[in-house]
Amino acid sequence: MEPNRSYMQSRIWLEEPEPDNPFAARAAYCHGYDVYGEMLGKSGWADMLFLLFRGDAPSRPQRAMLEVLAVALANPGPREASVHAAMCGGVGGSSAAASLMAALAVGAGSLGGSREIALAMEAWLACDRDMGAWRAHLAEPLEHTSLLWPALEHPPGFDPHGTSTGTPVKQTLARLAEWDTGSRSAWLNANLAAMEHASGHPLSLSGVAAAGLSDLGFAPVEGEMLFLLLRLPGAAAHALEQRRFGHKRFPWYEIQLEDAAKEHE
Repeated sequence: MEPNRSYMQSRIWLEEPEPDNPFAARAAYCHGYDVYGEMLGKSGWADMLFLLFRGDAPSRPQRAMLEVLAVALANPGPREASVHAAMCGGVGGSSAAASLMAALAVGAGSLGGSREIALAMEAWLACDRDMGAWRAHLAEPLEHTSLLWPALEHPPGFDPHGTSTGTPVKQTLARLAEWDTGSRSAWLNANLAAMEHASGHPLSLSGVAAAGLSDLGFAPVEGEMLFLLLRLPGAAAHALEQRRFGHKRFPWYEIQLEDAAKEHE
């Protein structure tokens, strides 16, 4: 029986069937590139990601920038909410899929999550490298225009709780800026102090990621998806670690309550 090819249409992927099995692929092409015959062993993870989302092979600077982002975002750390959610799944004995879904769900929001990435990338589309446009944008009241998401409480791409720019944030931004002096990342690196003054907050790693993904030509919805994907390795590793450790070694959050009487002394 031949498969119904009318239901297998994709601009991304083309498969040639084996001569003796129409349901098994003899060759697979991603945007015209022979994945198993030519790319395998010659191309890396960043090449494949870029090709899948953008439809073409990356240039050397584009590949390097995507690799920088992939390393910087791979593990947000156990204190980050999405990773902690995966850890809860791991220590509770949940399946691998459940732990990763927990990380995706918690990491999809507007506070350091993928929704914030999309909003920050939309701001780059609107303001680009125009400081006047950024000042006007950041001075506007935060609008609530979505029925799906709660109202924003801080400018996307900036840290609402920080007092100064974190060292990893500056290091990641500097690495991205090295690869293209005319990029948004390079402009942001050169105008960091002015941008932070305009927003009233230090830059966050989400803000750096939004600039880098915009430089690579990804649309906000694509950047949102990639951000979720690139942070999964850390969530997976920490979930497995906590599964081995067990609940007695789980890093529970500690809450310290101040004595009300001492507060008035």
